[in-house]
Amino acid sequence: MTNDWAIVTGASRGIGQALAARFRQEGWGVLNLARQPSHVPGVVDLSVDLGSGDWEPRVEAALRDAVGQAKGRVSLVHNAAIYDHDDALTLTAAQLRRVLEVNVVAPAVLNRLTRPYLGDGSSILYVGSTLSEKAVRGNASYVTSKHALVGLMRSTCQDLAGTRIHTACVCPGFTDTEMLREHLGDDAARTATIAAKSTFGRLITPEEIAHVLYFCATTPTVNGAVLHANLGQVET
Repeated sequence: MTNDWAIVTGASRGIGQALAARFRQEGWGVLNLARQPSHVPGVVDLSVDLGSGDWEPRVEAALRDAVGQAKGRVSLVHNAAIYDHDDALTLTAAQLRRVLEVNVVAPAVLNRLTRPYLGDGSSILYVGSTLSEKAVRGNASYVTSKHALVGLMRSTCQDLAGTRIHTACVCPGFTDTEMLREHLGDDAARTATIAAKSTFGRLITPEEIAHVLYFCATTPTVNGAVLHANLGQVET
């Protein structure tokens, strides 16, 4: 039986998939909560739409089956997110609720469901964004949700005081994921412009962010921290 387990939302692609592979490489069991399978060998996939509002009983059962007998660490990683183009002055309640349901409400619910399985050395990790602490035009709901995620992480840290469970929020910069490619529309010129916004002049790989997240999962001294993993952003 695998002693250490990771529960990763959205491990079907991008950063989540790279993180699932990293955990597996290190000998952890991995439960992927996503609409699609991870395609990483050895990962347990549970098809879940975190925006549906009806997934809690199925996830609760899957957690019991997968990690209920685990004797080691458990790391819950909130990676899944919706990224919409919208405006703070025209945003509808329905649009905002849709994004918050996946990006903020689902993590809060998963914290409650996973808490019974978190022992010494376990962790709750949040995948934020550079937009967790600043804003750009046309992404109001995403920016709002990522700011809220930092608040949820900081509350997690305080409410877990004395438990030997740690938490952090890793904020990636421009990472070469399917989500970014969809956002840019596979436009080479736009991709180059985005890449130039880091001091290294390139996009970050999902594996690089997975490395940072794994470090956080296994390093209790990183607790209550917001870590920017962005290759250094060029300020203009």
